[in-house]
Amino acid sequence: MDIQTFKDYGYRFVDWIADFYDNIESYPVLSQAEPGDIKKQLPGIPPEQGEDMDKIFDDFKKIIVPGITHWQHPSWFAYFPANSSIPSLLAEILTAALGAQCMVWQTSPAGTELEEVVMEWLRRMLGLPEEFSGVIQDTASTATLCAMICAREKSTDFTVNSRGFTIEGASGRLALYTSTQAHSSIEKGAKIAGFGKEYVRLIPVDDELRMIPDELEKAITKDKADRIKPCCVVAALGTTSSLALDPLRPIGEICRKYDVWFHIDAAMAGTAAILPEKQHILDGVELADSFVFNPHKWMFTNFDCSAYFCRDARHLIRTFSINPEYLKTDVDMKVKNFRDWGIQLGRRFRALKLWFVIRSLGVEGLKEKVRQHIRMAEEFAGWISEDPRFELVVPVSLNLVCFRYNPKDKPYSEEELNEKNKALLDDLNHSGKLFLTHTKLKGKYTLRFCIGQTNTDRHHIEEAWRSIQSSKIIQ
Repeated sequence: MDIQTFKDYGYRFVDWIADFYDNIESYPVLSQAEPGDIKKQLPGIPPEQGEDMDKIFDDFKKIIVPGITHWQHPSWFAYFPANSSIPSLLAEILTAALGAQCMVWQTSPAGTELEEVVMEWLRRMLGLPEEFSGVIQDTASTATLCAMICAREKSTDFTVNSRGFTIEGASGRLALYTSTQAHSSIEKGAKIAGFGKEYVRLIPVDDELRMIPDELEKAITKDKADRIKPCCVVAALGTTSSLALDPLRPIGEICRKYDVWFHIDAAMAGTAAILPEKQHILDGVELADSFVFNPHKWMFTNFDCSAYFCRDARHLIRTFSINPEYLKTDVDMKVKNFRDWGIQLGRRFRALKLWFVIRSLGVEGLKEKVRQHIRMAEEFAGWISEDPRFELVVPVSLNLVCFRYNPKDKPYSEEELNEKNKALLDDLNHSGKLFLTHTKLKGKYTLRFCIGQTNTDRHHIEEAWRSIQSSKIIQ
């Protein structure tokens, strides 16, 4: 393809993107495709000869787009937001054009130094301690795995990296602690990092589904008595199911008392800490060894972009540093080489889109959008509380509302309520007008209504509430 042809298609693709965003509300939020619908429209063998771009683009529109569930739809209330924004999208175009591989400073000086700057911006915006240093990871799952491996190495004096889980080094009897509401990536990370599922301690939670510090301390002291070494605690600043906020300060104090690595997973909720009135959710963060939140969730920056901070970067670097001859450069002692700050060697230029977003919206613009989402969640929760057919399952935390159908005038059994709420969820999602997901809290089938999509406005919340109220399932 010559440059002129590239320009022609580039203009067409940008026009399509602009029209897509302008008309996104005409698409069903949840793809209406059935299993196998996309594959049966695609050939099982690759083409021997190159195909015309017009045909490829037509197939994209006819085959691929109908199989997309639209995370950028303003009536997206499912899971969590995975936001885009126009500044971020434009930066992604430039990132793809540059095709930079940002593994070391020399391979992309601007990639490294811009990442240093935007991570310092984020540290200041959140009010994290000055000694925290940041790096962009792909996801919070990867960042939390990095924290686990750092904890493993620190607690074994870095012997596992050199000798593995041996009798002479670490015996493998290292315990990791998190709550019963923890994200599934913690158990997965524990298996990858060598802790083993058997040594993941799930700490009980209170009525608001927050980790109970006294129960954590009991588990730690029991392990110590059983000659099992407490290694790492992962607290959730916003659990996946209910956005419950674990009490950071008492957990951190326990970690300091027993010399245990303290990691905070604030994947979505961390963004709220840019608001002065929500800074209290980070009370105790100065006791943490590591902290992660995702700008690609609630800070309007395309996936993937996860901000990972470490209180002492020397632990991170010592854990992950590699130095083969082919990666050595003359400036290594003067710069940061982010290949030594995580699992990946190859790294995308993720800092560019974050830079575009922060500069385009400004800190005040970011704050206002986050405030708007929180206000809408509070208002939606008020509508739920006022309707005798519904109830809040747990208190509202920031931008997530967990509720269920439970009419006061109809004495359904718990089993019947679970069936009714699943039917309600299916009815709403199959309508294509909105998309929300479920969880189980305290044994109750619960609908999760997460407000955080970039372009969601109040009238989208009103329309969603009308859809819920008028569903045939609850008439």
